[in-house]
Amino acid sequence: MHLRDAVEADAEHMASLTESPPDVMRNLVHDRTVRVAVEVIEADDAVESQRDEQIIGVVSFDAREQTVHVTQIAGSERVCRRLLEEPIRFARTERMAVELLVPEDEQAVRTAAEAKGFMETGNGPRFSGQPTTRFRLAPNDGGQERS
Repeated sequence: MHLRDAVEADAEHMASLTESPPDVMRNLVHDRTVRVAVEVIEADDAVESQRDEQIIGVVSFDAREQTVHVTQIAGSERVCRRLLEEPIRFARTERMAVELLVPEDEQAVRTAAEAKGFMETGNGPRFSGQPTTRFRLAPNDGGQERS
């Protein structure tokens, strides 16, 4: 798995991961920092020109008022752990906190955030009728993996 900047052509795959409309994902690519996690898939005959990428995760974030806000994240727990490194790295460089809202049914994101050192700070707003929990990683917290 490796990460790269998202491009407009990734919108359909990002939409399927996040259950969002493709147009929303296209706009997100232009309005936020967006990274995708990809795995390289090689054809059976391993011809270099037949290599393809499969998007397996996405994270978007922006910075406002001394906080980096994760606005979208999707993928398996392992992928989300890796994706969270991106906003954490940016926040650490800028000496900012990181905040993340996790919908109640997104256990993989919750587990990944906790593993990266995020602390639950209370209830967040409801999205599509679903409760969320607010997580925060303070500027001095490491963002290192916890066992």
